[in-house]
Amino acid sequence: MSDHLKRLNAPDSWHIAKKTTKFVTKTAPGPHNANAMPIAVWLRDHMGFARNLKEVKQILNQNDVIINGRPCRDPKMGIGLFDIVSLPKINKFYRILRDKNGHHVSIEIDADAAKTRLCKVKNKTIIPGGKIQLNMRDGANLLADNTFKSGDSIVLSLEPETRFNIVDHFPFAVGNMAMVIGGRHSGKVARIIDIIKMHGSVPNKIILDDETTKTRFDTISPYIYMVGKQTPAIATWGIEQ
Repeated sequence: MSDHLKRLNAPDSWHIAKKTTKFVTKTAPGPHNANAMPIAVWLRDHMGFARNLKEVKQILNQNDVIINGRPCRDPKMGIGLFDIVSLPKINKFYRILRDKNGHHVSIEIDADAAKTRLCKVKNKTIIPGGKIQLNMRDGANLLADNTFKSGDSIVLSLEPETRFNIVDHFPFAVGNMAMVIGGRHSGKVARIIDIIKMHGSVPNKIILDDETTKTRFDTISPYIYMVGKQTPAIATWGIEQ
C-alpha cells in the first residue's frame, strides 16, 4: 500500500481543490470507510484553521482537537459521517454531515450538542459468554442488550464519566425520522412511511415523506440513517436540501 495520495485521486466526498498541489494527506486505517477524511485535510482545506501540514501537527500536538470525545494527535486520523469534532480552546464544535452532492460538510453546533454522538447499528454478533455486541457503521463495537436491531441508531455519550453509555435510541421503523446519506436524495431529512421488503440480495426499498417540500421519494435501506422519532434530533442547518 502506498503512503501517498494524489489530489486528483482523492475521494469526491472530500470536496477539495484538485490542482493546488500534487499530493494530499492519505487517511490512516481506522474508523469509517474509504471516504473518511483525514483530520489534516479538514483543518487545512475545509476549515482554514491551518495553512500547511506543519501547522496542523502543531495544533494536534497541543491536544487542541477532540474527535468523539478523545484528543487526536494523528494528522491522518479519518473523520466521517456524524463524527463530532471539538476545538474547545476557541469554543467551536462541529458535526460532520453529508450534503446533496455527497460531500462532507461541517455543521457548527453548541457545546451541549457536542456531548453526544449518533451511531448506526450495522449488525449484531454474539460473543463468548452470550453477550450481544453491536457493530456500528463506522467500525466501532459496543456491548449492549438485545433491544437494538440492525438499522437502528443510538446516541452515545461523549462525556468522560459516561463515555459510550447509550442515552437514546431511534429505531429503524415506519413513522420515525431518517437522513438519506447517499444517492440522488443525499442530505434530505424525511419521515419513513413504508419499508418494502425485497427478495434476495436486493436492498429493501424505503418510502419517505419530505414534510418540508410535501413530496414523497424512495431510496434503499443502506442509505438510511435514523436521526429521530417524531422530530429530528440533530440540526442540519447549512445543508442545502
